[in-house]
Amino acid sequence: MRQRTTFFHRNEDAIDPASLQVSGRTLSGPSIKAVREDRFTLGLDELPAELQELLRLSQELYIRWASPVPYQAIGPWSSRLSPGLHVFYTPQADAKANVASDHELCLLLRRLGSVECSTPHKSFSRLPNDRFSHSTALEYYQPVYDLSNFVEYVVQYACAPSDAECKTRFDAVKQASSLDFSYDTISHVVKVTSLWGRQHQPLSISAPASHRVEVGLLTPNEPPHLEQHEIGVTGLLTVLGEDSKPAPTMFTFPSRHKQANTGFSSTFLTPTGLHPTMQLHIDSNQPPMEEDSYCALHALLTLPRTIFADKYQLEDTLFLASKNLTALQYISQPVDLEAPDYVMDIWGSSVLLELSTPVTESKEGFTAEIPLHLRYQSPQHGSESTFEVPYPAVFWACAAEEGTKFPSSPFDRINLGYDGLFGPRTLFWHLDPVAKSGSDQLVIGGKVPVLDLDKSRSINTVTSIVVVVGFAWVVYRLLMVYLRTGYGVAQPVKAAEKKQQ
Repeated sequence: MRQRTTFFHRNEDAIDPASLQVSGRTLSGPSIKAVREDRFTLGLDELPAELQELLRLSQELYIRWASPVPYQAIGPWSSRLSPGLHVFYTPQADAKANVASDHELCLLLRRLGSVECSTPHKSFSRLPNDRFSHSTALEYYQPVYDLSNFVEYVVQYACAPSDAECKTRFDAVKQASSLDFSYDTISHVVKVTSLWGRQHQPLSISAPASHRVEVGLLTPNEPPHLEQHEIGVTGLLTVLGEDSKPAPTMFTFPSRHKQANTGFSSTFLTPTGLHPTMQLHIDSNQPPMEEDSYCALHALLTLPRTIFADKYQLEDTLFLASKNLTALQYISQPVDLEAPDYVMDIWGSSVLLELSTPVTESKEGFTAEIPLHLRYQSPQHGSESTFEVPYPAVFWACAAEEGTKFPSSPFDRINLGYDGLFGPRTLFWHLDPVAKSGSDQLVIGGKVPVLDLDKSRSINTVTSIVVVVGFAWVVYRLLMVYLRTGYGVAQPVKAAEKKQQ
């Protein structure tokens, strides 16, 4: 196992290098206000047997979790996802391996929380990986906002029953801002990455004897000739157990994800009803790159199956223009426009919309409105149910210069769902989500009317009476017509009438 722990801080939050102490396989120092990333790289033989079997039957598996609590990201960790559990998966081409991995994957996901997954064939939606080769085949999402189940799953395999320190270390993951699990058959290794947003971080790292642990304290740096698609950093690196003191470093690396240094908020217009409208308030209409670079503002909605967007409604250009929308760029398939929530197997749908930004010389905010539709919910005790929708990911997609390449970097984050919908030379400039007033969650919702089980018995009785009375009335009217006209009984034809004919 290899571990890399990185603290990325602003220049004004730097600490004195002389305050860092390296003793054997331990580094300690004063707390620092920074973003912290822990990345573990493991071989398959270091994983639980059930997970080894699943990965051997998989071509690619990426599990991404994002916290519903807002956090501040800096440096190379600017990419964003809607809060919740995202899974991007490509099975092997072998049909037998496909069937086995289907069962194993949903079994694993159910260990991570309240996950409704039967098989990837039924519960996952298909991504258009024929458009760009860097996209996985299948996508899945569930609104899991807590990592407690995941931590319990890891602790039972990674920590001895008497190892309290190990359990305490993993308990800290419950407060993480994001968690990634990545595997592909090319690298044949697993990378598990946890990230904590910018806050005061304790600076005390110990390395077990069997692990290689590298610790970095980095800060932004802008050397001459830094390209727009690159990030420059400087700071200190230490390999625990090998270095006696931190060593200075300076380097640049390509990054497809950067910060737009502006924010957005999301809410539902009231009253919501059965056709709620999501309103996005964007703080700035100015693109992050020079005028000669093409940039377009996008919003990626991740919608649980309780709610959906009507792709036919979003194809009307005049209607889109009235909502400050430009075009529907992508919607996952299939999306049943009529089915109630409780009969569906698929997780929901994802929608990529291009927003229409007002063209002005000055920086100003604007709003965009996205019409959505609720499905009928399961009957319950009470006449109303609640629904929740995570914040979308909002970003500028800008075209990098011709010939720009994005080779692998030490802080790569790929397969986020939307990056596979753009070309390989696209730069993503992310807007920071801001929770609405009075909330500390990046989740919005409302109430929807449902059938009240407490009143359903009387409703059934009245409905039955109305049906019986209506049927009796129809039979009565038919009988009266029959008796008046005599239809159905042969009538003799008079001789005189025959002559006239």
